[in-house]
Amino acid sequence: MTLEQLALDSGLTRSYLSKIERGLSNPSIDSALSIAKALGVTVDRLFGQVAENDVITIVRGNGVSAGDPDMHLSLVAGIKPDRVMRAFVVRPGKTQKRGRIMSHHEGEEILFALSGEIELKIGTRTEILRPGDCVQFDSTIPHKLTARTDVPASALVVIAATE
Repeated sequence: MTLEQLALDSGLTRSYLSKIERGLSNPSIDSALSIAKALGVTVDRLFGQVAENDVITIVRGNGVSAGDPDMHLSLVAGIKPDRVMRAFVVRPGKTQKRGRIMSHHEGEEILFALSGEIELKIGTRTEILRPGDCVQFDSTIPHKLTARTDVPASALVVIAATE
């Protein structure tokens, strides 16, 4: 599949997809879901993880922090294609404040702040989240995460698809 075709099928720009492909940009959850759908694969496949045939799925951590500490977005649960929920560890950066479009996708979302201070812009509302804070919302409402300080920020994001 060409970048042009993937751009058409995913609704993302060729330039943005090229940056993701070259490792210059990290996809948002919304973008990752769109790319997986356009490619006809599950999100776990997109992240290079293979589902097991067990009814219980365990994704082992590294014993220190959830997900891959070097990745902006790590899929930590929802590996199996028949699951309605997907869980990610997101590590927003301070640079995402400008230029990053607000994400939106079908379903419902829970965001649990793990570390640092996170600015959540959701619709016209802005909330500051600190470790232990949790928010649940309709993920069709445009939203964006940004780290507020130089202290690394992270959040557990759980998405339940409604379609």
